[in-house]
Amino acid sequence: MTTGTTQTAPDEANPSGPESQFHALFDDPRWALAMIRATVLEAAHPQIGAALVDNSTFIAHPWRRLRNTFLSMRRMFDADPAVREREAARLNRLHTRMSGSDSRGRAYDAMDRATRAWVIATLFESGVTMCRLSGQPLDQDTMERMYAEYRSFLAALDGDASELPEDLHDFWRYFDRVVENELENTEAARVILYRLFDHLPAPALLDGAPTLWAAGRTVAGPLLGAITVASLPEAYRRRAGLPEMPGAPTLMQGAYLAAGLARFLPGGWINAESIIEVLSLRPGSDDPRARTVTALRARMKRASALLRLLTPLGGDADPDPGPVPSAATGEGRRSAEEFFRQVLDQTGDGYLDWPDLAAMARELSTRLDLDEPEETRLYDAFAAWWRELQAALDTDGDGRVSIEEYAASVPSLAGPALIRVAEVLFDATDKDGSGTVDADEYRTLFRTAFHRDLTATGGAYSRSAFVGDFLSFMSGRRTSTPYDPLLADA
Repeated sequence: MTTGTTQTAPDEANPSGPESQFHALFDDPRWALAMIRATVLEAAHPQIGAALVDNSTFIAHPWRRLRNTFLSMRRMFDADPAVREREAARLNRLHTRMSGSDSRGRAYDAMDRATRAWVIATLFESGVTMCRLSGQPLDQDTMERMYAEYRSFLAALDGDASELPEDLHDFWRYFDRVVENELENTEAARVILYRLFDHLPAPALLDGAPTLWAAGRTVAGPLLGAITVASLPEAYRRRAGLPEMPGAPTLMQGAYLAAGLARFLPGGWINAESIIEVLSLRPGSDDPRARTVTALRARMKRASALLRLLTPLGGDADPDPGPVPSAATGEGRRSAEEFFRQVLDQTGDGYLDWPDLAAMARELSTRLDLDEPEETRLYDAFAAWWRELQAALDTDGDGRVSIEEYAASVPSLAGPALIRVAEVLFDATDKDGSGTVDADEYRTLFRTAFHRDLTATGGAYSRSAFVGDFLSFMSGRRTSTPYDPLLADA
């Protein structure tokens, strides 16, 4: 969007309508760079950084976190006020469950109004910055309208937007003050800049080509880190002591300019939500795009094999691709270590504790779009399961379960509390209360291919079969066509 561009102003009563600045920029490829930048600025806030480290799945499941963030933002800027109100209520329930203290003993609370305002501020400022860095700076009127939209976002969450200055000129003073006086080189910021890019797991689309993904990540990871650091406010780089790679400002400018060229593409060619969904597709999905993805995966595997021949990585074979699925069931066995890392350790800190199970409950609640009573029942069931696991597996009494404690335990974890989790999940999925889950209800839950036995049973899934499959996945360490995309995939 160039200087002087005239846009139709959104309806004053509906700043989130289709003519809003948010909708004009949402599918812009530059957002991929700007969102990383905004996330670092959020994570650099001590309260947000501590909450991310303790509760977020962005380390172990970054692609899932990205998908959920995009969907949430889309809902918060939906033209329908009912959609916005429902999503705001969901976010508030989620944040209410997040509180604690950081490594220095400072308390954090995800419902803190000033902290939530900073999240919105980073999104707005990064949107303005991405336009400037790509040679398309926003004019003053456009920035004013865009700022009003983001203040409306905050008002939808907190009831008012008083934590952000009403005047845009005052906002820049507020932003500079927080950057200079409050942001730190937090653990969460360091993880995003230096660990996440270097160890970013492949999305489901590229999961079958580990060598190809590793080679691309080796090149792209450091570049993304350097671009992000160079784009951060100078005051924060200086305060946090972030090193700047020689030539990084030029590289950053080139990256934003290249992404900005997408404005010459026909409208509708780029859809962020569709791109994220395609990256998440797995073989066997009932999505119509699955056949194309399957063919693409086959080509990627051939390219990966060719790359291994040209650039051997010290061995003759790819890294272990994981369990081989059974031809009949699409399922295979995981080792205890694999199951712990891929499913149980949702936050990626190397331990199983309550935030990991809370993340599972959060993901299931989000996918099912549960109302508050159902969501509370699901969280309560997971909390009971955590108490059961802690009593059975936490042998050293440190309040968490290590991978060694889990691997040494009895393989089956299917106690009464886990059965209750499955039953609550079934009740939430059985929307019509028929006592069975039909194909549409099952698809709504998993957003992917449902179990191969579903069609064979006449399109209905009984409570016992549903509970049995869930227990088989969670306690038997089996790979699962429906459950892996929900809880195991990155």
